[in-house]
Amino acid sequence: MSNQALQDLIAKTQATLELIAAHYAPSVFASSMAAEDMVLTDLILRGKLQDKISIFTLETGRLHQETLGMLDRIRETYDYEVTPYRPQPQAVEQYVQAHGRNAFYDSVELRKECCHIRKLEPLNRALKGNASWVTGQRRAQSVTRAELHVQERDEAHDMQKFNPLADWSEQDVWDYIRANDVPYNPLHDQGFPSIGCEPCTRAIQPGEDVRAGRWWWENPDSKECGLHVVDGKLIRIKSHAAESA
Repeated sequence: MSNQALQDLIAKTQATLELIAAHYAPSVFASSMAAEDMVLTDLILRGKLQDKISIFTLETGRLHQETLGMLDRIRETYDYEVTPYRPQPQAVEQYVQAHGRNAFYDSVELRKECCHIRKLEPLNRALKGNASWVTGQRRAQSVTRAELHVQERDEAHDMQKFNPLADWSEQDVWDYIRANDVPYNPLHDQGFPSIGCEPCTRAIQPGEDVRAGRWWWENPDSKECGLHVVDGKLIRIKSHAAESA
């Protein structure tokens, strides 16, 4: 992409964030502190939109130390505290006692149960009381995100959902990071394009899909943690454009 094309894409994304702040606040940005999410963190904080779009992360208890270290990097770079949401200790304890700490390797059902405890339930708490939420999802990330829209209606949470980077490529993300000296997770330099919990994420091989390292033992069609899934199926949320047509 040419520099002008990237600048146009950035301007479009900034306009989306300003729209959210003006008309869909209070809003929250769910950050995994991966590369895409650091782009949005930079745009939100440089744009001084944090009073309208606050930033949180799902601190699952199984994250890489490098990922946890990004909380300090964000604090040092932007003077901003990302709010961590953690799973309920009793739910984690019950799961471990019933199935074992790493039971998610045994079946998709047990993996999704673990994701529900460590991600979905904390997400529901993080979204409560807000008018909208923001993610760093991109259409090019995986087959499960091919129908992603910039603005969608999230019926499951009864709110608007925004994916401001839906149109961005991997190259766009890294061009922005390098041009703006945005801090990023050092795991990206070790072959981790997509980063989740430590036991569920591995580095990928050249030529593999960018999300191949997430739940690598499963079929690609099932590789979502549940944050964008209802009743075991990927949410096909109605786009704002479709609603307005």
